[in-house]
Amino acid sequence: QVQLVESGGGLVQAGGSLRLSCAASGSIVSINNMAWYRQAPGKRRELVAAITRTGSTNYADSVKGRFTISRDNAKTTVYLQMNSLKPEDTAVYYCNTLDYGGTYAWGQGTQVTVSS
Repeated sequence: QVQLVESGGGLVQAGGSLRLSCAASGSIVSINNMAWYRQAPGKRRELVAAITRTGSTNYADSVKGRFTISRDNAKTTVYLQMNSLKPEDTAVYYCNTLDYGGTYAWGQGTQVTVSS
């Protein structure tokens, strides 16, 4: 069974940085277009950043220039480097495939809280 395990979240002041990691079982990272999503309280889950199998990246306008998605050489982990964090970035962050808005069962996510 495919597992997605997110980590790296925490409490940070506005302007700070965090690096999120998503460890995936099997070879799903190397064979799929992967993405980070987030869900804030009372809001729908939204796409934050995506990286294709060939390494092309795309970002939501709200995080463009501040967040960077990457994938390790072994292609078993996806990262999200988040800089210049804002209170509106506060959410639970998840990773999954880009296609179909997530192909696999959602992990627990990792909480990111940005204080003003």
